Amino acid sequence: MIEGLIWVVLAGIMLGLYALPEKYTKGFEFENTWGMMFTINMFIVPVLAGFALITGFTGVLSAIPADILLKMGIASILWGIGVMMWGKAINHIGLSLGFSIFIGTVILVGSLLPFLVDGLPATNQFMTIMVGIVIVLIGVIANGKAGMQRQQDKGKEDNTQQGSMDAGIGIAVGGGLLATGFSYANAVGRPVIHEASLAAGNPEWVTAVGVMFIIYVAGGIFVVPYFVTQLSSKKLWSKFSSGSLGSNIGLTSIMAVLNFAASALFAFAAFKLGSAGNTVGYAIFNTICVAVAIVSGLVTGEWSNASSKAKNSLFIGLAAMITGVIVIAVGNSLT
Repeated sequence: MIEGLIWVVLAGIMLGLYALPEKYTKGFEFENTWGMMFTINMFIVPVLAGFALITGFTGVLSAIPADILLKMGIASILWGIGVMMWGKAINHIGLSLGFSIFIGTVILVGSLLPFLVDGLPATNQFMTIMVGIVIVLIGVIANGKAGMQRQQDKGKEDNTQQGSMDAGIGIAVGGGLLATGFSYANAVGRPVIHEASLAAGNPEWVTAVGVMFIIYVAGGIFVVPYFVTQLSSKKLWSKFSSGSLGSNIGLTSIMAVLNFAASALFAFAAFKLGSAGNTVGYAIFNTICVAVAIVSGLVTGEWSNASSKAKNSLFIGLAAMITGVIVIAVGNSLT
């Protein structure tokens, strides 16, 4: 269990940092940055990782039953749409608030979905885990209030700007609901992929790469064409001729690798956490991710003009989320 907790915390840190390089791209619009990132993230990285790391890769894929592949594919496409909306939300309302609201929704719904596949654990374990999830959500709500207070502190209360905030929050919530498809796809697909991977002579951790290959490639079926359409309709293809193209490719590649590696590491950590690992791991993974994103937002100046009231609410939310993670970890250790 301890090993699983270490891996899931590391995965959360990586996911919390993955969007940070976006702040340093130059000459790109939202569609350029995220379109390039998702293309690398959902097609190039999974394919390279699959063939480089999985022995008998094509055989492992062909061993997945059609019904499991269909369930994973549909859930993964929904996840891809949700992740695309997440990027849009961050663009509207910033790194800290975008992560908080999106991940809060993911934690609430995504942590419960695996129970539909794996069944409920013992009552005392289940109740303790649920208490931890509720505490995490209290923290997420506090973070949301902090973001709204920060908006007021900036004096941006005209209809256009408030509309942007409202739209960003709505996009984050909607995206979070759809992104829970990731949790379901991992829970339903991992057992059969794990069996096929081990049969091909792979070590345990390789299973996570196979699971993420399906999830990411299926998710990319919607996301990448969406950005191609947006780039064309907004006439933004010329932005790729920017003198900063090389550095932008490097930055978006870092985003892509961090995101994929974080997800694969989470899948392995969930396995190591035991019977309730998908739920426990998912809650801890996403909570750590939010905490890291909040700290990143503070370091990069997102909250430099916010009042002490807004910052205090943010810190209270962060403390609640960390407390919730501890409670969830304790719950997972119960039998």
